[in-house]
Amino acid sequence: MNSSLNNVDRNVHSPIVKPTIHSVKSWIAQYGEGVAALLSGLLIAVAWVLGNVSDTASVIVYLLAFVVGGFAKAKEGLETLIQERDLDVNLLMIVAAIGAACIGYWAEGAVLIFIFSLSGALESYTMARSHRDISSLMELKPETAVLYTDGQETVVPIEQLSVGDTVIVKPGERIPSDGVVKGGASAVNQASITGESVPVDKAAGDGVYAGTLNGQGILFVEVTQTSESSLFAKIIRLVQEAQSEKPASQRFIERFERIYARAIIASTLLLVLVPPVLSAVSWSDAFYKAMVFLVVASPCALVASIMPAVLSAVSNGARQGLLVKGGAHLEHLANTAVVAFDKTGTLTEGKPAVTDVVAFRSYTEEQVLEIAASIESFSEHPLAKAVVQHAAERKLEVGRPERFTSLTGFGVEADYKGGTWTVGKPEWTDAETREAEVTAAVHELEQQGKTVVVLRGSEGPAGLIAMQDRIRPQAAAVVARLKQMGIKVAMLTGDQERTAQAVAREAGIDLVYARLLPEEKVARIKELRQTYGKVAMVGDGVNDAPALAAATTGIAMGGAGSDSALETADIVLMNDDTRNIATAIALGQKTKKIIKQNLVFSISVIVLLIAANFLQGIALPLGVVGHEGSTILVILNGLRLLRGVPDRFASGE
Repeated sequence: MNSSLNNVDRNVHSPIVKPTIHSVKSWIAQYGEGVAALLSGLLIAVAWVLGNVSDTASVIVYLLAFVVGGFAKAKEGLETLIQERDLDVNLLMIVAAIGAACIGYWAEGAVLIFIFSLSGALESYTMARSHRDISSLMELKPETAVLYTDGQETVVPIEQLSVGDTVIVKPGERIPSDGVVKGGASAVNQASITGESVPVDKAAGDGVYAGTLNGQGILFVEVTQTSESSLFAKIIRLVQEAQSEKPASQRFIERFERIYARAIIASTLLLVLVPPVLSAVSWSDAFYKAMVFLVVASPCALVASIMPAVLSAVSNGARQGLLVKGGAHLEHLANTAVVAFDKTGTLTEGKPAVTDVVAFRSYTEEQVLEIAASIESFSEHPLAKAVVQHAAERKLEVGRPERFTSLTGFGVEADYKGGTWTVGKPEWTDAETREAEVTAAVHELEQQGKTVVVLRGSEGPAGLIAMQDRIRPQAAAVVARLKQMGIKVAMLTGDQERTAQAVAREAGIDLVYARLLPEEKVARIKELRQTYGKVAMVGDGVNDAPALAAATTGIAMGGAGSDSALETADIVLMNDDTRNIATAIALGQKTKKIIKQNLVFSISVIVLLIAANFLQGIALPLGVVGHEGSTILVILNGLRLLRGVPDRFASGE
């Protein structure tokens, strides 16, 4: 016993230091580069002031600015050089700054280091936000299962389960493995896998999925898939595979950087060595001209063409409730051809609500609702809660039944005000007591995609209550706005076809795909990409995570969304306002336009400065002014995105 207590003490107290160390390392990894860049800028200012007092002190402080601001980029460049035997822009910028310092232009070199390191720090921060962590998804994965063998219950890790084993799943527990129900009955919340808006009743012969949540009943489940082959495990693998894929634009940029760096370094060496050999140019003049070339050819303006614009757009989006995790996603949004919506929790509010109350015989709607709510007041089923809530909204007095029995898979039975009542599925009502009027009403409501329960007394059906997951108020407007932009709208859902079509009609969506498992959603996303082009996927649940990762741009609901959807998505709607999807696309289009302007301008300036250096020769200070001036201009142009993007639809354009 003492040994066990000691173990508990060690387990409780030993991790205290580790999170602290981890937090420090995490803070340094996230903010260290930015702090170094800002400190470098401060040192440059100090060195400039000291230049009026002591040249030696000024040079020493400039040297510190070089080391502090350039360490991270120099390390990256040297790692690329040593490990991959290649050159990149990081090393080129460091060499350019050192070259400027070698001919006495410490301030110019330090400014180059500062601007480049600051831009790199901002880029690193933005990219860190786009890192897709699936740790929250992993937390939903069951760790253990209750194995049932010869009447004995044994808790085992899910990795030890084999096909054919029987496990017991008690109320409120997650189902540990894909399988088939062999005994018991319960309502299972499958929203994490299929996206269905209400729990699904399960009985003998029905299939269940790992990671789904059992309701109030007990289930005996025969394992049909090992933990590695379960649908839940497939979801995790799909997200991981999608995360590992690099976009074509990123691969192109990486190739271009190395080609550009090699070309500039080679050209600089030639400018140092060849002119003194072939002509009367002195070594010092050749070296000076080569350093001017190295400075003016350095891609500061090219680097600044993208990040300030992107960060301004990100800040702009944040003010409007859009969390954008990286600049590439804004570029993808600009070319979006299809926006695919999940249904539950995205187009709809994600919870059932009463839509219709139909009374029969001499009962009124209020009486039907009051009796049903009183009986359902003891139930925890989502449909029961919807009935009770609707009664409260209509200010009806809800009583308490004298006897209450829950019949899993059918409904509830209770004694209330001297009578015996049932509330449950239409199938629970005897065929001979289901009059034509009742059958017709049930059929009509179900055709509208609604879930129907029947209130039945000793004399037969007294009324019907229909429920449906309510569509978000702005859903139809969002779809209309996207169509005006020339963008196609699709809906991908795990819910039944009838419900999906009803929601699609109300929202104005033409492309509808229903009864989809997560892996099937991924397949549909890939089909849409092949047919139309870039696809943005909007979702909120764990089941949407693979589709969010597979889409060109994944958009998650921030308020209603699951942790895994938020981590996997490229853009998060923090206030769950789907109208911001059109705003995000417009923001992406403007960002792409400004980046193109910056790239054309910065490349033009570099070409002109290089040409001037070769044709006539320019002084190094003039080269730095021209080079850094172009950098400042492209930054200012990018900052225009802070002003906001006009709503073209609100203005009637």
